[in-house]
Amino acid sequence: MTTAPWRDPALTATARVDDLLSRMTLEEKTAQLYGVWVGAATDGDGVAPHQHDMTADHSEEAWDELITHGLGQLTRSFGTAPVDPALGAQALARAQRRITEAGRFGIPAIAHEECLAGFTAWRATAYPVPLAWGSTWDPELVEEMARRIGDDLRSVGVHQGLAPVLDVVRDPRWGRVEETIGEDPYLVGTVGAAYVRGLESAGVVATLKHFAGYASSAGARNLAPVRAGVREFADVTLPPFEMALRDGRPRSVMAAYTETDGVPASADPELLTRLLREEWGFTGTVVADYFGIGFLQTLHRVAGTPAEAAHAALEAGIDVELPTLKCYGPPLLDAVRSGRIPEELVDRAARRVLLQKCELGLLDEDWAPEPAASVELDSTGNRILARRLAEESVVLLDNPDGLLPLAPDTRIAVVGPRAADALAMLGCYSFPSHVLPHHPGVPVGIEIPTVLDALRTELPDAKVTFAQGCDVTDPDTAGFEEAIARTAEADVCVAVLGDRAGLFGRGTSGEGCDATDLSLPGAQGELLEALVATGVPVVLVLLTGRPYALGRWHGRLGAVVQAFFPGEEGGPAVAGVLSGRVNPSGRLPVSVPRVPGGQPWTYLQPPLGLAGEVSNLDPTPLYAFGHGRSYTTFTWQDGTGGAEPVELGTDGMYEVSVTVRNTGDREGAEVVQLYLHDPVASVTRPDMRLIGYQRVTAAPGEATRVTFRFHPDLSSFTDRSGRRVVEPGALELRLAASSTDVRHTARLNITGPVREPGPNRRLRCETEVRSAD
Repeated sequence: MTTAPWRDPALTATARVDDLLSRMTLEEKTAQLYGVWVGAATDGDGVAPHQHDMTADHSEEAWDELITHGLGQLTRSFGTAPVDPALGAQALARAQRRITEAGRFGIPAIAHEECLAGFTAWRATAYPVPLAWGSTWDPELVEEMARRIGDDLRSVGVHQGLAPVLDVVRDPRWGRVEETIGEDPYLVGTVGAAYVRGLESAGVVATLKHFAGYASSAGARNLAPVRAGVREFADVTLPPFEMALRDGRPRSVMAAYTETDGVPASADPELLTRLLREEWGFTGTVVADYFGIGFLQTLHRVAGTPAEAAHAALEAGIDVELPTLKCYGPPLLDAVRSGRIPEELVDRAARRVLLQKCELGLLDEDWAPEPAASVELDSTGNRILARRLAEESVVLLDNPDGLLPLAPDTRIAVVGPRAADALAMLGCYSFPSHVLPHHPGVPVGIEIPTVLDALRTELPDAKVTFAQGCDVTDPDTAGFEEAIARTAEADVCVAVLGDRAGLFGRGTSGEGCDATDLSLPGAQGELLEALVATGVPVVLVLLTGRPYALGRWHGRLGAVVQAFFPGEEGGPAVAGVLSGRVNPSGRLPVSVPRVPGGQPWTYLQPPLGLAGEVSNLDPTPLYAFGHGRSYTTFTWQDGTGGAEPVELGTDGMYEVSVTVRNTGDREGAEVVQLYLHDPVASVTRPDMRLIGYQRVTAAPGEATRVTFRFHPDLSSFTDRSGRRVVEPGALELRLAASSTDVRHTARLNITGPVREPGPNRRLRCETEVRSAD
């Protein structure tokens, strides 16, 4: 039997795909450009925006007809309804067999799933949300998590994961803050790139999203227009994507829903083709966010028909319509046949899709869809890693009088609506929060200890009582009386407050759950006030998807602990911090505001964005970006830099170092942060911005020397003409424990002409860590 060239693994992928495309009809090529979402709800209560009016109901007959031409993608076989993982893997394999047997070429579909905080499937590990990853400042640990997620996806036949989110927080009222890594592009880029490396190392296609500008929506409303300026877009929004592309090598990018200055991302060739492909060299596939192509007609109104939307998206550079066919199906076929859309656009997109399928082995004759012999999506190893991530992510914001750790035999009143609810640990894109609300009565599927249960386990000799006090959002205060009574009987009150993750207004955090201000939801602020008024010391524990304003209680609380949806092992992690078993090492990836209004605000502000005499509103945060306390102490010694500036050319290199010594009586971790201050530039610059960091762990008395290798490329920015430049002049490198806690400063004088660093500029600050003893 003669093997067709496109089946021959000895040939290059390009040669194989060229041969295959030459044999395909228009119908077969377009079939590679869309996904199908079997089983998606068509009522008004879905898991994606406008799901009810954008989803077709695929009957068995329609499905059989559809797959005769092939199929590009299968949408969320595991993430649509509760499916036993082993049975789901078998069902996916059967679906793939049907697809390959129905078409002339026998090409399987790419199966994709959500995997933001773990594989969004029933009985799969629910890891901490990305904002918690940012709190760890530990990219290596995030990479290990992503590798495990990828292994789980591959074990059941999934090829592509729709993660990570690389949006930079610009307004903490936005509901999807929990899905982001933080408010600084360098932190987002380094941690996000680590996730990409981990997922791709498992053989799963990582998908960067949302490209680009989604988090900058006006008024923090989900999917609202973006009015970011050219320089903000270039210097804040885009760098994490560029860093992840260069350092992580993802094979897919998802176009954002939003429009920037009137141009929807899904119809922007400047963004999706010129910048992404021609300048950055991306060669993978660009996929639509769910229904994003149809939205060009229905929401953006830059297209009058589905065919016009298809034309705009294809021309811009979107290769695959997700989650199901709306525009790239019959409307596209008819428009190509009538000459309204060039077939070359279909060929371009189909080539990219088929090249990716070739890389994944889906064009090989020996490809088989059968899953692994056994499927375990919440293994012991997963849970151990989830616990470690959670423990590293918990941030001790304040502990002024050393109330923490709690005494092992104390009387503790645990109060609050988040204390005894397992779902308090999980973000919007965890399966129990994302899908199970549509399936009442179905068990969660994984073990999720609550803070209350974990604290009782952690401190078996303590007398622990509980009162809910109030609901997350209900203004009813009827439960206050019992909460106050339990607190009055105790030595300490642990108030566990925060968010309930949900979708489109069904929660206080998550997609479409935007906030009017940064007050604690519902009656929780009033409850906290009542607890403080008892005179019993109160430890505030926050389980949230965003930061909330805490200035009202500053100086009145015994301690403050922040955990951003820490996942299935978050309860034991928080309890471990309260007991002292865990030495807190998390650092804030977002600023914590003092007051609920006067927002939006992040630390990346030029002088006019800081406190001053021109406004009565002071935006200075209560707890700064990068802040976090420990149960041990560190001294910073022998920092590089003297009184006189060091001369450095615009293409030179300078090392800035500091020795960090653990001066306490227990092992702990410190995060050494390097910030750049540019006193004078041709355009206004942030007063401080992160350009490097290093997490170091040290035993009592142990010292570590941390060295950052600074290159002036890290000082580059977009000038008035739109060029990225390195300008000569004074710079300060600030070694700091947070964006407001500077320990050592090195002064530089950058000399020489203005330099354009080009597309291969240095994006990361190299770091060296060695013992100083």
